[in-house]
Amino acid sequence: MRRLILQFPDNGQQDRRIELAILLVSILVLISVFYQFRQVSEEVNYWNIRVERLEQQQKPKVTHRTRASSRNRGREIGQEIRKEIVKANAILGQINLPWEALFNSVEQAINEDVALLTLQPNIGSQSLRIGGEARNMSVLLDFVEAIEREAIFKNAHLLNYKIKQDNPHRPINFLLTASWIESI
Repeated sequence: MRRLILQFPDNGQQDRRIELAILLVSILVLISVFYQFRQVSEEVNYWNIRVERLEQQQKPKVTHRTRASSRNRGREIGQEIRKEIVKANAILGQINLPWEALFNSVEQAINEDVALLTLQPNIGSQSLRIGGEARNMSVLLDFVEAIEREAIFKNAHLLNYKIKQDNPHRPINFLLTASWIESI
């Protein structure tokens, strides 16, 4: 096998012409980039000044439009405020419900054979939906009559019921409604 002889150039053997050529090309590229940057920045300044002039020329027209749009915006804000007032009144109506009287009356009518699951007041119609579960039909009918006898309630009606067939005790799920009297 032949011997391979490698010669590495030392500092004295490097060619300086290539380095100078690369340096000159880099300087030329740098000068051209600065020249293009200057042209682009002048063009941007020109267009910025032109846009500002056009905006100043159209300001009187914009003020008439802004007045009309501000009126429309005022109407929209007024409608939003009205909606918020309606929502606030609904919340106040719920807060001002005769909660204590309603709960006390339901508590008086209930017995250990009835389990209440839901109480849903309807402020607009002043009615209360009561959902629950009764041990049997006679207990359920007694509960409806007890609700009707309470002074705060009137027009108690059984809306629907369903006997749970899958349970061996066969409890009855029910939903009834009753209106309350405001003065109490």
